[in-house]
Amino acid sequence: MVHKYNADIVAGSLLVPESRKIARLLLEQADDDDWYRSISVENILQKRSPASAKRQTRLIRNRLELMTPGLWQLIVDGSSEVAAQAVLAAAIKQSRLLGDFMDQVVRNHVKTFDPQLTAKDWSMFIEHCEQIDPKITTWAESTRRKLKQVILRILAEAGYVDSTRSLKITPVTLINQVRTVLIENNEDYVLRCMEATL
Repeated sequence: MVHKYNADIVAGSLLVPESRKIARLLLEQADDDDWYRSISVENILQKRSPASAKRQTRLIRNRLELMTPGLWQLIVDGSSEVAAQAVLAAAIKQSRLLGDFMDQVVRNHVKTFDPQLTAKDWSMFIEHCEQIDPKITTWAESTRRKLKQVILRILAEAGYVDSTRSLKITPVTLINQVRTVLIENNEDYVLRCMEATL
């Protein structure tokens, strides 16, 4: 059975500075030795432990490898806003849970002129997801809590809510460079999620 949802996103939020470094290695077509030297020896992600550096590298690399070099270039060279939107696009592509939360919950709030997310939104959303993918019922309560934390932090980092405390939705306009790359690569679902506040 193919599972629609995974909990991989618990390993970290947007991680834009780290994503810039990983995107550069991907653009340079780094080999295994280069990856090892950069992550484990030089510690370019500046993590306290090798295990933490490897875990974040895995998350970011898995995200970015779903996208094209055109998007990696935006992450490396773009302004902080461009890079954040480009990383968000990759995160949505990797995590249907994040994408569906934006597409369904955030969009519905905007459509009904209710700019305030609540704790209840998350619990109702997860219940809905359980019906689509029963594997979610096996996730520990701590995993569900962490998922909620990470997804709300991502929305705050990308400007879709003004903070994780207030959870007030703020409209986000997609930057043209990011939109162009997504359209060129037929990323219709990702585009739709990112336009949830429009």
